[in-house]
Amino acid sequence: MSEAAAAKRAVRKAARGKAVRGKTAVTFAARLDLEHVWRRYGEAYALQDVTLEVPASTVLCLLGPSGCGKTTLLRIAAGVERPSSGRVLVDAEEVAGPNRFVSPEKRGVGLMFQDFALFPHLSILDNVAFGLRSLTKSQGRAEALHALERVGLAQYAKEYPHILSGGEQQRVALARAIAPRPGVILMDEPFSGLDSQLREAMREDTLAIVREARATCIVVTHDAEEAMRMGDRVALMQKGRIVQTGTAPELYRAPSTLFAARVFSDLNEMRSTVRGGRAETPLGTFPAKGLAEGTDAIVCVRQSGVRLLKPGKGTPGRILDTRFLGDVGLVEVAVQGLDDPVLARVREADVPEKGAEVGVAVDEGAILVFEAGNGDEGPSP
Repeated sequence: MSEAAAAKRAVRKAARGKAVRGKTAVTFAARLDLEHVWRRYGEAYALQDVTLEVPASTVLCLLGPSGCGKTTLLRIAAGVERPSSGRVLVDAEEVAGPNRFVSPEKRGVGLMFQDFALFPHLSILDNVAFGLRSLTKSQGRAEALHALERVGLAQYAKEYPHILSGGEQQRVALARAIAPRPGVILMDEPFSGLDSQLREAMREDTLAIVREARATCIVVTHDAEEAMRMGDRVALMQKGRIVQTGTAPELYRAPSTLFAARVFSDLNEMRSTVRGGRAETPLGTFPAKGLAEGTDAIVCVRQSGVRLLKPGKGTPGRILDTRFLGDVGLVEVAVQGLDDPVLARVREADVPEKGAEVGVAVDEGAILVFEAGNGDEGPSP
């Protein structure tokens, strides 16, 4: 049976409602490296001396707030933009640099945009086959159909994008990205337009497809939880720079700056001064490793690390307010010596009454101490 006939048969089978999700074709994963990349727009810098290594078959999440340069970095990796200086290498071959620039379609890179960027005048099958220019028409349609089968949408091959929901359009965009079997897949906040339940399902499904394909992948996100759940590694960006790279546990447990700590945890922050290697606060005195005597410090306590005790134990406190958050409650506690209330996340069943007297204690593992100003405003250009 010819490939064209096989493709038509699969479409008819899908239309009868018998299609199942297939397996993703394995790609030859490529290593991606960015070396000292800068991007300047007039007098403003979107990227400043970015160096990033993404080993083959690694899923790396590029995390940071809006406007920090994540999308610009992704577009430079894809070849949609040129760096002002620096180099981009795919499997040690320079694809962007002072003396060479390889067009996006020749880099072996698949790009999935935030808005999906589907062509409304093309069928769903033709949308997925659009980038398969090196194949014959029948081969391209067969590969496109295989990709649609993997995302569970082969039954819509002859339809047009406007009939699909947001989640289904996201799947079509993913099918189009994996159809050419790229060595690197780049995704720009692919789940941001979906509701929370659908976003979680699509995140897990997308990750499974990328794992099956064994492709190298960069996922841009501003959601720390998403980055921790999806990424083998996480690169945290701030104001055009990479400020820390590592596994999710490394970044959570040992953030290098106050900015990084705030990204990964809900914190209580208290001013202090280092005396004898320790930082004193109304909640206790804690080790301040690496900080010199007399250094102004900020002591951070994770909200999940605050424990509420019976009156007479720990530091005295009084409940100011409580907020119901489902399985947990957010409790505001007034503590003498602190201008701001201490926030604690406790089991919903353990939330005390407003106005109750309590004791407050903190877990040592929930303490982070930084020099005041360390990474708070971001690195200088």
